[in-house]
Amino acid sequence: MASPTMQPAEGPGSVHQFWFEATPPQQWFRKDPDFDAQVRQRFLQLTLQALDGQLSTWAQDPSGGLALVLLLDQMPRQIWRGTAQAFAGDPAALALSQRAVERGWVQQEADQARRQFWLMPLMHSEDPEVQRTAVPLFERWCDPRTAAFARKHRDVIRRFGRFPHRNALLGRASTPEELAFLQEPGSSF
Repeated sequence: MASPTMQPAEGPGSVHQFWFEATPPQQWFRKDPDFDAQVRQRFLQLTLQALDGQLSTWAQDPSGGLALVLLLDQMPRQIWRGTAQAFAGDPAALALSQRAVERGWVQQEADQARRQFWLMPLMHSEDPEVQRTAVPLFERWCDPRTAAFARKHRDVIRRFGRFPHRNALLGRASTPEELAFLQEPGSSF
């Protein structure tokens, strides 16, 4: 990890520019090794700093907070796709997301895509209570397609108490019901 005194080479604006301006929305959720490599090359060091708590001052305002959520929630999923490390930032991202809702930052954000990514850590949570409270937020602040994905995530957590598609990566044994579910089309999101 980077040294605690090391300053980030890029700031929140560069994260926003890359994610919301340079990257087309259809790219955000596709499994694409080229895109993953691009994210890894550009944001690995910044993501490591975020995971190490070195960018915590970014959480003091909405712009920095959202950039930090992206570095903790989205970037690890590209950088370490297919490994347990992909979920390493989830707890910190969830806390930031919940704080953004409490502070009104999500509600004050005019751009729907940015609201969606503010809320994404809620959708990624395996906590049933977080999932229960997340769906109304997605329904109110996001487009219908994203709200439908939030309901799908909530329903999987209601059924299994976790996301079965993470089991192998996290070293968890899958139940026979989970294994059957994973064979269904669209079960791994």
